[in-house]
Amino acid sequence: MSDPQVLVGIEVSKAQLDVALRPTDGGGPVNHDEAGIAGLLERLRTVQPTLVVLEATGGLAVPVTGALAAAGRPVVVVHPRQARDVAQATGRVAQTEALDARGLAPVAEAVRPTPRPLPAAQAHAVRAWLTRRRQVVPRRTAERRRLQTAPQPIRADIEAHLTWWTRRLARPEDDVAAAISSRPRWRATDARLQRTPGVGPSRSRTLVAAVPEVGGLNRQEVAALMGVSPLNRDRGTWRGTRAVWGGRAHVRAVRSRSTWAAGRHHPGLTAFYARRRAVGKAPKVARTACMPTLLTILNARLKPRTPWHENDATHA
Repeated sequence: MSDPQVLVGIEVSKAQLDVALRPTDGGGPVNHDEAGIAGLLERLRTVQPTLVVLEATGGLAVPVTGALAAAGRPVVVVHPRQARDVAQATGRVAQTEALDARGLAPVAEAVRPTPRPLPAAQAHAVRAWLTRRRQVVPRRTAERRRLQTAPQPIRADIEAHLTWWTRRLARPEDDVAAAISSRPRWRATDARLQRTPGVGPSRSRTLVAAVPEVGGLNRQEVAALMGVSPLNRDRGTWRGTRAVWGGRAHVRAVRSRSTWAAGRHHPGLTAFYARRRAVGKAPKVARTACMPTLLTILNARLKPRTPWHENDATHA
């Protein structure tokens, strides 16, 4: 008889890592520091797990995930929704770190997520700068809006703060541009994307760094990954309207803005939008329908590695 497969769930918090093993009841908490991670790797070396599952925790899982991958352990980070749905399906409503860790092992057993290669350190750095840019832009926008209605005594202060935010925004943009220029494949992909009408540097670099799968998936898969695929909302006799949700929300927000720009310059998208409006779709619904269309164009362009040609616009 072959040895049973060992599945490991790790609940990550700032202070500690709660580890649970399945089918055994082993595990327990370890400190979330270098020494604790080293001890965890040594423990897993003796059990040789089939799969290690962690929950996405807003960046807290990056060090331990990188250490596990470097040690050759099959590791995958799952969406918290998957863990929550499995817990609800098994009737578990209580929540502690230890219970959450034990709940991740059944996720590995039921879902069997496929481990994928982790992005390199440079890709992590680029994504971090993109995140920082998303944090800075709303603050600068808020100051601009305050300046429009600000009384004269405080205008100078707001203008000074606005200038400071503008300088802070230049740093992530310059670093992202330099990082993409330093890698030939990223640089070539960025150049091809920007040749498409409506896709500027910000949208292109977000796709390059945050969605490296573009160009390697079919149109349905990439639309679902980006959260622009219309999902059914039907129950019994109820037929709800389709909605786009899920996926990588921050990338979807960037794609939404680029779609508005592309709709004014891309002949294929302009015609598609006009057809949606002609059948009675609301303007925002018609524009949202253009999002997967533009994404399909970009995905197809990256597959054969061919640039944009104006005479191909009618095939969108």
